[in-house]
Amino acid sequence: MDLKLKIWRQPSAHADGKFVDYQVTKISKDASFLEMLDILNEELVNKGEDPVAFDHDCREGICGMCSLFINGRPHGPDNAVTTCQLHMRKFKDGETVTIEPWRAKPFPVLKDLMVDRSAFDEIIQAGGFVSIATGGVPDANSIPIRKQNADLAMDAAACIGCGACVAACKNASAMLFVSAKVSQLALLPQGKVEAKERVQKMVAKMDELGFGNCTNTYACEAECPKEISVTNIARMNREFLVAKLS
Repeated sequence: MDLKLKIWRQPSAHADGKFVDYQVTKISKDASFLEMLDILNEELVNKGEDPVAFDHDCREGICGMCSLFINGRPHGPDNAVTTCQLHMRKFKDGETVTIEPWRAKPFPVLKDLMVDRSAFDEIIQAGGFVSIATGGVPDANSIPIRKQNADLAMDAAACIGCGACVAACKNASAMLFVSAKVSQLALLPQGKVEAKERVQKMVAKMDELGFGNCTNTYACEAECPKEISVTNIARMNREFLVAKLS
C-alpha cells in the first residue's frame, strides 16, 4: 500500500504546530498502524530528520497510551480498538491519512502527537481508590456480591484511561472516564465506605482541570475502545446527587 500522511508536527508544548505531508510506500495491509509509523520514522532517521513523536507502550490494547486522532476519529476507522490494534487493511491504497493528537485543553501537546494526560492521574488521586484497610486477599466467596453488580463493576474497570472519550466529545468532557472509575468502586462493598466523598472529590477535580460538561451525544461511548457504557454517567450523577443531599 502507498499512502499520503498528513501528520501534526509540533516541536514542543510552547511552539506552534502545523501539518506536514509524508509519503509511505509498500506498506503491508497486515501491518499495524504503529508499525507503519515506525517505518516512516526509520526513513526519517535515515534521512537525518527528526522522527515523529508518538506515545506507545504495550501495543496490546491495554495501556491506552497510543492516543491518536486519525481521519477525524479517536484511534482511527475501526470500532472497539486502540490505535495499536488498528491495522492498515482498514485503509485504501493511495488514501490520504490525517493524524493528529488529542485536542483538549486539559491534554496539552508535548511534542508532535504526544499529549500530557496526567490530568486523568490527578482525578484518580482525588478519590479513585479505596483507602480502608482491607487486610490480605480474602477468599473469593467470603464477600457476597450480586453477580449483576460484579459484572457491571468489571465492565467499568475495563476503562484504560486512554482519553478517547475526551477527544470524541465536542465539550472535551471526561464524564465517561470519571464515571467508569466511580462506578467500579460504587458497585462493590469495599467502595461504599468512601462513596460520597469519592464522587464529590473526583467531579470537583474534573471541573477544576477544565474538562467540559456532558451533553449526551454518546460520542464517547461510540469511540471508546473498551465500549464503556454511558449508563455509568447516569450512575455517577445519582451518586453525586445522593452525596450532595446527604
